Amino acid sequence: MKTPFTLEQFLEVFKTYNEAVFPTQILFYLISGMAIYLALKPNSITDKAISFILAALWLWMGIVYHIVFFTSINKAAYLFGGLFVIQGILFLIFGVFQNQFSFQFRNDTYGILGAILILFALIIYPLIGYFLGHRYPSSPTFGLPCPTTIFTFGFLLLNQKKCPIWILVIPFAWSFIGFTAVFQFGIIEDSALLVASSMAISLLIYRNKKLPLFQIQKR
Repeated sequence: MKTPFTLEQFLEVFKTYNEAVFPTQILFYLISGMAIYLALKPNSITDKAISFILAALWLWMGIVYHIVFFTSINKAAYLFGGLFVIQGILFLIFGVFQNQFSFQFRNDTYGILGAILILFALIIYPLIGYFLGHRYPSSPTFGLPCPTTIFTFGFLLLNQKKCPIWILVIPFAWSFIGFTAVFQFGIIEDSALLVASSMAISLLIYRNKKLPLFQIQKR
């Protein structure tokens, strides 16, 4: 399906966004580092804090990136923005209000893959883009949909409780939409999006079947 905008327009949105919101990108790296620290040092409040961070990122992407900036070249971004806002609300409901997550790094398949996806989103993704010629400010920074979706899957893999299926639907759908940038515009780093979502969701569904209905997590 042909997109209603050109590569030049797509990159210009990144540039306009990055210049307008700077230094928010630095803040996002700081809060992502905080989320990582909380997953390594879990306590009674870390699960809600990480859920709130994830919710804030998805709400930001929905309202600020999609609705404020991306709609200038693609009216479908109103729909995307609405879905991202719903995803942010789901993290608030499941994670902050219902406490259905238990984020903790463990040295197993889930923890290692989760850590790889988190580091990929924060470090490797922008490095690949840089070497492919996608230079700041005309590049997708952390806090924008594709790297942040990979980051989200990484944290969902660190969750030790059953993962609510509804929390996976929108990120999985976006992984297919975002993956089109690989073919349409040569944003090769976005190829990791579909790979990350496929591996993460397969593992999460498998673990959901193995976990008991009620699971008490020891801190």
